[in-house]
Amino acid sequence: MRNVLLAIFSSTIILAQLDNTESITKTGTTAAQFLKIGVDARASAMGNAFTAMRGDISSIYWNPAGLAYVERMETMFVNSNWLAGINFNYTAFAMNLNRAGVIGFSITNLSVPDDLVRTVERPNGTGEYFDASDLAMNISYAQQLTNQFSIGGNIKYIRQNIWHASSNSFAADLGALFITPFNDIRLGASLSNYGTDMQMSGRDQKFSIDPDPTNEGNVEFVNAMYETDKFPLPLLFRVGLSGEIIQTEKMRLSFAVDALHPNDNAEWVNIGLEYALAETFFIRSGMTTLFREDSEEGLTFGAGVNYRIGRSATKIKINYAYAAYGRLKNVQRLSLGLSF
Repeated sequence: MRNVLLAIFSSTIILAQLDNTESITKTGTTAAQFLKIGVDARASAMGNAFTAMRGDISSIYWNPAGLAYVERMETMFVNSNWLAGINFNYTAFAMNLNRAGVIGFSITNLSVPDDLVRTVERPNGTGEYFDASDLAMNISYAQQLTNQFSIGGNIKYIRQNIWHASSNSFAADLGALFITPFNDIRLGASLSNYGTDMQMSGRDQKFSIDPDPTNEGNVEFVNAMYETDKFPLPLLFRVGLSGEIIQTEKMRLSFAVDALHPNDNAEWVNIGLEYALAETFFIRSGMTTLFREDSEEGLTFGAGVNYRIGRSATKIKINYAYAAYGRLKNVQRLSLGLSF
């Protein structure tokens, strides 16, 4: 009888496992989520499919190997209102050192408006206000090893802060870009945010407690501190493919496809198109998070213009992007760049 019951129990477990088609995505298990926000208007308008694109200062974020194709000095400034009234800012600078390669520097900042401090006893506010912000400072280097192959990397400092508690981390990015002999189709790959775990600490976590409230005469209060868990960074592996569908002296139509594998969600695909007229006027469109369930992201589009100042080599680059976020409304980005 015991063997029969054991066989029935084992069969039930096996059938339950076969019927279980759900997969664990580890959603919400990493810190520093702001590191996953696309930084610039050009790539965002192309559906965040930018791993295999080249020659843009925003490659610092998408694939540092693409930074190797920056020809002179470039700078970029981005400001956008992120979801829920959050403010997003990005600043980058890159310089070509000829045979020594290309160096770059960038700062990403995410901040929320001040809000009331609320407690159970005073749900309408204590009269104090708290704030929260995220910061990432990035140093980059990229080098063309051959005319067809380049590599690049970043070292970044990351900080998250909420009221009087904060957390710090260091991370690295690594990327490669290869131009194939087949119609100059480009292959790119990058690994982002490989670094140390983050753990919040600060005076907001300190409190006093009576270790033995039932006895009198002992130590009445002992200073203690809440210990928070450690969370890893959002590690992200990208593989991209890009090339030109149409390429003439006056017109260019480029495509880009990215496949992404994160450590805190399911895999997805981004696709994008960029139409350029005389490398001066641009129209872009794309789709993000294809094949990922329960995503509010989707259609993106935008435009841009590169204006040369007089007969000089200086160019002003203005780009705009619109990204739909379903029930979360939309996000619009405006970036201003200089190439000189």
